[in-house]
Amino acid sequence: MANFETIQAEGRARAGKGVARATRRTGKIPAVIYGAKQEPTLIALDPRVVMRELKRGGWRSRLYEIDIGSDKTRALMRDVQFHPVTDQPEHVDFQRLAPGEPVRVAVQVVFLNESISVGLKRGGVLNVVRHSVEVLCDPDRIPDRFEADLGPLDINDNIRWHDLRGTEDTRPSITDRDFVIATVAPPTVITEVSVEPTAATPAAPTKGAASAKAAPAKPAAKK
Repeated sequence: MANFETIQAEGRARAGKGVARATRRTGKIPAVIYGAKQEPTLIALDPRVVMRELKRGGWRSRLYEIDIGSDKTRALMRDVQFHPVTDQPEHVDFQRLAPGEPVRVAVQVVFLNESISVGLKRGGVLNVVRHSVEVLCDPDRIPDRFEADLGPLDINDNIRWHDLRGTEDTRPSITDRDFVIATVAPPTVITEVSVEPTAATPAAPTKGAASAKAAPAKPAAKK
């Protein structure tokens, strides 16, 4: 199961655009924690922490424990608003996690045994359709990853949802089909096309002909 990463935060007493601007003037980023049938919790974050998480990628599915002094809240980072000119984060939204209340989250797919895959060794190309899968699950049972075994796959074989490992406590958001995760496509063949000279193309003069054309005529001998 996934681990929760701790983020230090400060509490904010009031909401509103003016209060949010005042929070930014102090060098902090205003944020809110909502959900789980509770009142929203207003907090302020260190901008360096927010930028670190954004640069890591996958921040929408990372699990956090937000430490607000004596209060600790488990949450997912759901949205970040950016300044239209500077592109710096201006506000962060977190979704509070409650035990027993399913949450929608994207789980990364990790591909194993690529070096011994039958199809890839024969020149096939791995075509990844989904690098992550969106699922519903209990917050206490969110997997840190799904595993896809490429070892037995030959050319034109594929991996579907039912082939993944680690999906036992989850339910995919796509329920109408056993969707594809990745395929081993046939090798790409590149055909070289030679260009033949056309009849209208004049032939290049030979070296001797070019020299004769360039040589000046000799003057006639005097009698």
